[in-house]
Amino acid sequence: MNDLATPRLSPATLSALADIVGAERVLTDAESAAHYGRDWTRFHTPTPSAVLLPGSIEEVQDIVRLAAREGLAIVPSGGRTGLSAGAVAANGELVIALDRLSSIADFNPVERTVRCGAGVITEQLQQFAEGQGLYYPVDFASAGSSQIGGNISTNAGGIKVIRHGMTRDWVAGLKLVTGTGELLDLNRGLVKNNAGYDLRQLVIGAEGTLGIVVEATMALARPPQDPAVLVLGVPDMGAIMQVLAAYQAKMDLQAFEFFSELALQKVVEHQGLQRPFETPAEYYALLEFEQLTGADMEQAMALFEHCVEQGWVVDGVASQSVAQAESLWRLREDISETISRWTPYKNDISTTVAKVPDFLSEVEQVVNGAYPDFEIVWFGHIGDGNVHLNVLKPDDLPVDEFKQRCGEVSQWVFEIVQRYGGSVSAEHGVGLLKKDYLPYSRSELEIDLMRQIKRAFDPAGIMNPGKIFDA
Repeated sequence: MNDLATPRLSPATLSALADIVGAERVLTDAESAAHYGRDWTRFHTPTPSAVLLPGSIEEVQDIVRLAAREGLAIVPSGGRTGLSAGAVAANGELVIALDRLSSIADFNPVERTVRCGAGVITEQLQQFAEGQGLYYPVDFASAGSSQIGGNISTNAGGIKVIRHGMTRDWVAGLKLVTGTGELLDLNRGLVKNNAGYDLRQLVIGAEGTLGIVVEATMALARPPQDPAVLVLGVPDMGAIMQVLAAYQAKMDLQAFEFFSELALQKVVEHQGLQRPFETPAEYYALLEFEQLTGADMEQAMALFEHCVEQGWVVDGVASQSVAQAESLWRLREDISETISRWTPYKNDISTTVAKVPDFLSEVEQVVNGAYPDFEIVWFGHIGDGNVHLNVLKPDDLPVDEFKQRCGEVSQWVFEIVQRYGGSVSAEHGVGLLKKDYLPYSRSELEIDLMRQIKRAFDPAGIMNPGKIFDA
């Protein structure tokens, strides 16, 4: 394999790194750079100076201390499933891949917690919980490859936020290696702890800019009982919110997702799935609820009939088995994988739930006017106010030109976000892709305070520099 062309570390530095992790775990080849040096985004070329695979917290600390002494920038790398270029090493950084920190230990059945290394795959934690008769509810399409450390660093959300919240709601404690190589053990699994600032919550969602999450104590819950799924065809965005209000008034929903007709067409065509029903609709809502008693499905169907009578729903289908529920979920969950072949330009935006119809109407008007020749795919977690706008790149359009055109319109979209008091990044993080737009969601004072916090954790400025904001 070819060594990286730029930049190169000195032989002395490479030797020192090899002394820490072993020579076979200091990777400087082009294949490793491409694999470990970026996330799911494809707008930056990865150029790490080396990829390191530590096997312990102590090794991570030793790497960071060396990097701080020599002024070497670090990019933490988890499952590399991020969508904001937060894990991209585009400027010769050292990549610290946490894959080998993958232990699951110290299960506490009383507290319903378990200790996980940062490299534990989300799906592995879900399976472990299931084996204990419990449930880890943070779930999303990349659960089979994303890692707990990365989930914490981006405060991952997903499809069950309406009922179970974000990743931060399930982190009972965490260990962080700071930019000076010190180890912080934050909260230690305590349920109640008002002894000063909760630094754990600062770290969650910080995208590796304050340090490297190396371990976490994760909380678990009881599993949902006999979940059922409805997919409903809805004529417009206003109707979706009426459906949400009707169901939430009578039932506790596990999930309330939406996707557009074009999203459905892409998934059906490329994943070999069946349409949920023949009647086409502008949008589709996917609802999940528990069947705690035999009356729950009856209630759901009565609400369905009410929504049809009101003109809010044009057709629908309810799962009759676990297999059918999984198939219906694929209509929503397979969208990201399906559209990835078009190198989509993603906007992950949010506002308060009540404002979504007007918010989305304004955004659609701007986007459709600016991109008459582009395909636009909508989907998202509309039950918590989060929608994903995906502009698909035409096959004959160069990536740089596509990104430039999309960036121009993003500013107009974010001006709408700002007027609605929303967020330019609901759950994907800021990374490199959204940092120029951070002022649309955060005040100048907030950003200045963030910089001061970063300097406290990372005085040398080596931890994931250039992400979220420039120091």
